[in-house]
Amino acid sequence: MTLRFLALLASLIVMLAAGAAHAYDPPDAAQVAAAEKKFAADLERDTDLSAADVLAVLGRAHYQQSVIDAISRPAESKTWREYRPIFLTQRRIDDGVAFYQTNEALLKRVEKETGVSATLVVAIIGVETAYGRTPGRYRVLDALTTLAFYYPPRQDFFRSELRQLFLLRGGNFPYALENLMGSYAGAMGWGQFMPSSIAKFGRDEDGDGKIDLWNSLPDIVGSVANYFVGNGWQSGGPVAVRASVGADAHAVSAENLKPAYTLKQLAEWGYTTSAKIDPQTLATIVKLEGEDGPEVWITFQNFFVISRYNRSPLYSLAAFQLSQEIAREVGEPVAQ
Repeated sequence: MTLRFLALLASLIVMLAAGAAHAYDPPDAAQVAAAEKKFAADLERDTDLSAADVLAVLGRAHYQQSVIDAISRPAESKTWREYRPIFLTQRRIDDGVAFYQTNEALLKRVEKETGVSATLVVAIIGVETAYGRTPGRYRVLDALTTLAFYYPPRQDFFRSELRQLFLLRGGNFPYALENLMGSYAGAMGWGQFMPSSIAKFGRDEDGDGKIDLWNSLPDIVGSVANYFVGNGWQSGGPVAVRASVGADAHAVSAENLKPAYTLKQLAEWGYTTSAKIDPQTLATIVKLEGEDGPEVWITFQNFFVISRYNRSPLYSLAAFQLSQEIAREVGEPVAQ
């Protein structure tokens, strides 16, 4: 434990010397030790895990300054003009087409089972891990421990995820916690599921009795689709369309991207579309800074559902547009 805190202090000294600034006070050694002890005691109280075993595992976790650095500058801080070219590349489109064509039978079967567009599932896997090429270089235990105990702004969320990581052991997820690799935020597998998402939406699509988001394509595809279903996906429903904006358009709040207004109401406020969609459909407005200036989008329930994967509207629109490009290339209907 002493070495971990020495490493933490050294990293903080380097950051301060370089002029780095935080909007929070980093915890000291005593605070972290107390938090870990309480975390372990709570798990012992609520489960069949022993506090001693939990603390032993935490003691083998390593603080990662690069995790703190990464979460402090996410790609979603960019504008749409900057963000879109990162995710909508020709290689990602071409690789998505190849992935679709290689796994078409599986993708179409899961699409029929869940109502979730096969090309959207492909796009998500492409955006998250480049179709499995980049599933993550961090030990999940290290990432979640770092964020749970050294990152106060979101410590409650990451402690909850770390707790769920411990609870995943055994059953249909028979993997050693210390061997799991993922993102700087602790997301795992080709679809980058957090521990809570594995628990809620992980799917044993191949029927082998376990959920394998690294090596089983059926489980990967089925779990991504099931994530959308679990968050309210509307089969065949619209996702997003560009809006024509009137000169005196009414300001619209898009809180949490949740659809809150009918298309009819939005039209009365100055936001219209030529798409043939029921005027009673609920939607909202998203405004982005595009390559050629401001872009205004009318977004629907399925756009909101994509955003449950990543709360940024940039992510949702990038994933959706990637799915459209893949659909065009493979001859599937292009969603709106």
